[in-house]
Amino acid sequence: MMQATSSRRRFLTIAAVVGAAASIPRWAWSSTALANSDWRGTALGAPASMRLVHPDRSLAQQAITACVHEIKRLEHIFSLYQSDSEIRRLNRTGQLVHPPQELVEVLAFSLQLARQSKGHFDPSIQPLYELYAAHFRTPSRDAHGPSEQALQQALDKVDHRAITVESDRIRFEQPEMAITLNGVAQGYITDRIAHLLAQYGFEDILIDVGEIRAHGHRADGRQWTAAVADPRASQPADQHLLSVQLGKPSPALATSSGFGSPFHSTTKPGQLPGFHHLLNPHTGRSAAQYHSVSVRAPNAMLADGLSTALTVMPEEPARALLTPWAHTQAWLLDAQGHMIKMGTHRQTEETTA
Repeated sequence: MMQATSSRRRFLTIAAVVGAAASIPRWAWSSTALANSDWRGTALGAPASMRLVHPDRSLAQQAITACVHEIKRLEHIFSLYQSDSEIRRLNRTGQLVHPPQELVEVLAFSLQLARQSKGHFDPSIQPLYELYAAHFRTPSRDAHGPSEQALQQALDKVDHRAITVESDRIRFEQPEMAITLNGVAQGYITDRIAHLLAQYGFEDILIDVGEIRAHGHRADGRQWTAAVADPRASQPADQHLLSVQLGKPSPALATSSGFGSPFHSTTKPGQLPGFHHLLNPHTGRSAAQYHSVSVRAPNAMLADGLSTALTVMPEEPARALLTPWAHTQAWLLDAQGHMIKMGTHRQTEETTA
């Protein structure tokens, strides 16, 4: 299961909060502390932001400018919106000689996760997404979705095992394949920005470049805390499922939910859309077992990928996938409204609503 375009399958439910009990809408962070330097923009077609806590605003602006340039550079590699991006070139030709190191790194991680998840996470799912997107763009579409024949034809092009990744070449071993890395690329970019800010000497940061990553402390000295909103609520920003502290050893948080990415908007309030971008590579159908999946992890790419994979996995295989990763926890809200916790959770680090 993967996001297939820069129109994120992520349900943007993560917000900075003042304390464990009260949430603030994601784009309404307080700017009262003089040490805060903020930036808001976009990355891979989604809202993005950075908050730096530092007394030198000039240095902060210099660092933010460098981060914005880095985001644009990485978008040219991973964006499915840009016709001349590296990933679009690969999808057109089925081969890329001398690919960017970043593309090799992220695709190699994606294939590792595909193997570990037994194919529940698969970067080659793009043809399946394109089928659904084209179907629901058609005015005379069948409300029951694509035909079984069309679905099978798309599924025949989905196979992570048919992708070869080498340092100097990426190649599709089957015709008409295409990949998306939006299920991990936003996390990767988030990690790269965190690393760049560390090189500038910033120790207290909160960044959201598709996923959340925080280091150090807020301007008031308290630890960064993030809330995950309830996707079933009519106003998700006003109701949250849980809040978690971010920092060592788990500074990153990612959330996946089909509520944020429906192919069409006929769903009743509080009901998971029947057709959304979180697709199961084995069945070709949209995931229906969980309303939302949140993962806290040592880095944002891992949190991003795991939250994507867990969304389409039954509970026990999901636990097995999560177990080998140290300092990684997951919260899965199932279709019956029960919260399933995986990994090691400490009461002092989380509050469940």
